[in-house]
Amino acid sequence: MASSASVDDNIESNPLLQDFDIPPFDFVEAKHVRPGIRALLKKLESDLDELEKTVEPSWPKLVEPLEKIVDRLTVVWGIVNHLKAVKDTAELRAAIEEVQPEKVKFQLRVGQSKPIYNAFKAIQESPDWKSLNEARKRIVETQIKEAVLNGVSLEDDKREQFNKIEQELERLSHKFSENVLDATKKFEKLITDKKEIEGLPATSLGLAAQTAVSKGHENATAEHGPWMITLDAPCLFAVMQHARNRALREEVYRANITRASTGDLDNTPIINQILKLRMEKARLLNYNNYAEVSMATKMATVDKAEELLEKLRSASWNAAVQDIEDLKSYSKSQGALEADNLSHWDINFWSERLRESKYNINEEELRPYFSLSKVMDGLFKLAKTLFGIDIEPADGLAPVWNKDVRFYHVKDSSGSPIAYFYFDPYSRPSEKREGAWMDEVVSRSRVMSRNGTTPRLPIAHMVCNQTPPFGDKPSLMTFREVETVFHEFGHALQHMLTKQDEGLVAGIRGIEWDAVELPSQFMENWCYHRDTLMSIAKHYETGESLPEEVYLKLLAARTFRAGSLSLRQLRFASVDLELHTKYIPDGSESVFDVDQRVSKKTQVIPPLPEDRFLCGFNHIFAGGYAAGYYSYKWAEVLSADAFSAFEDVGLDNTKAVKETGHKFRETILALGGGKAPSEVFVEFRGREPSPEALLRHNGLLPVAA
Repeated sequence: MASSASVDDNIESNPLLQDFDIPPFDFVEAKHVRPGIRALLKKLESDLDELEKTVEPSWPKLVEPLEKIVDRLTVVWGIVNHLKAVKDTAELRAAIEEVQPEKVKFQLRVGQSKPIYNAFKAIQESPDWKSLNEARKRIVETQIKEAVLNGVSLEDDKREQFNKIEQELERLSHKFSENVLDATKKFEKLITDKKEIEGLPATSLGLAAQTAVSKGHENATAEHGPWMITLDAPCLFAVMQHARNRALREEVYRANITRASTGDLDNTPIINQILKLRMEKARLLNYNNYAEVSMATKMATVDKAEELLEKLRSASWNAAVQDIEDLKSYSKSQGALEADNLSHWDINFWSERLRESKYNINEEELRPYFSLSKVMDGLFKLAKTLFGIDIEPADGLAPVWNKDVRFYHVKDSSGSPIAYFYFDPYSRPSEKREGAWMDEVVSRSRVMSRNGTTPRLPIAHMVCNQTPPFGDKPSLMTFREVETVFHEFGHALQHMLTKQDEGLVAGIRGIEWDAVELPSQFMENWCYHRDTLMSIAKHYETGESLPEEVYLKLLAARTFRAGSLSLRQLRFASVDLELHTKYIPDGSESVFDVDQRVSKKTQVIPPLPEDRFLCGFNHIFAGGYAAGYYSYKWAEVLSADAFSAFEDVGLDNTKAVKETGHKFRETILALGGGKAPSEVFVEFRGREPSPEALLRHNGLLPVAA
């Protein structure tokens, strides 16, 4: 029996089951998960029974009741899953693991419902089909396609096998990400001799001392240590870029590329099992491989994705080879003994030194100019200019899961509320997963309206993992962290500024996965726009603006090592496609052999033989990017081309920028999943997308003689 402490059976008071507009994040605990999710599933089961009995091929008798069922589960499961990502505990993990199969079983029942599927087919075949608006047509077509991919056409044994596979895949992906989190937490290196961490900037020393304090070394200080080195991103990057101690860099690098690849936390068998099951699933659905299943709901095809990756690879290769040559000669000029034999743990270190010498830019010296509050102010000001919206703090209006979480209110130019969002900025390695992400809390919806007249307004999460405030210093950001905030805000804008009232295709719902990164990557471009950057880059103590020459250097440094950075993404995207098209599980090649083979064409310095980066590759084994990592590059083509529309009218022409911003808002941010992304792009840009702008921004276009 579960102890009474781990389960709270009082359904009446269970926060997950209350009729809330804004989730009670401060009240939900692990003990509410089992009874809450089970009671919810029971209620939704009976709603589904009722729908299947009474369904007719019409909006009120099919789509509206279906949306209510799907939405309720999405919102409540979303709360639980979100807390696992930002406030992980052993109890919460155990509770989720226990009810997850029941949740998946219910989702499969909805996805495989013949009465629902037949009703959608009947709508598509009815004489009224022509009169449906575009968003409604997209909903019907998507539901039919999704049902087929969910196994609606499979009969008895095959369906049972399919459902087993889905259950197991869900379980394995959770296990995979838990192993990555635990393996990341497991690596700790205490340093007591300051010589060993020479070169680390003050902020990083402060962070390492703060980590040491949290691990029981209560007298640790930035100045005198001891310092705790971990694989948490802010610490990892600081060591790789700045530590003069080559042995320390090597140790941290090796620990990072072998995360979750040994002992109890070894993800190798999980990867093999996931790939095997995905292949089986593809075969059951009559596809040749899992990549084809993945592409069935995307803009690209396997061939088109491979073609784009190869085009970008060949444009990047020579530049990347030159990058390594530059590092060799520079490190040699600095008397580096390793110059003729640079290894992986030298690349970031010497790149940073070369960048400092070439552009006289030191990432760390820029931090004081990027304090979080100023960055957010500048970002909100940009959103007002481009999209005519006002963003105001609304802390206290909504319950939060951590004291550092902020809550904001978004209003249109007339002052009417259109959305809300949470922002959880800082790294908390003991309970929060790595990376940065945006997700929906609730989406815009006419059906879920409270009063029957105005649609329910969307609410989003934005989560980052940046350097926390230290002592009396605010959170001072690296330029990369600034870009990350702009990126996640782009996702949030697409969720929040949707004008789509059909909940199933509002905001980011129903948008093809390879188009989803368009608004996020589009927003990153503004970090290099002079007025935008100058509005956020104010010294946190003196208030002085970033010096003009530093801005010009940042601009020049934008294409520094663009070839190498492009190849890094292409390695990830190519190995992902290779594993989901040609790889044969349990065959003569291991997944690591595939990575080595792909890397011969995508890495100038091949990975170490013991490289196990795949064991930490959450995106494709625990995120939504399986046979979809190429989407970053696919969408980057779209986003660079979209930004070039602003360049064409002149970035300093405020009137034209506002008009183009309005057009962007009315198309890419407004239409949600209600229109095919390729059509939405053409509506905004007036033509098909071209990779030219991306290569130009990255300095990878061959210069005309």
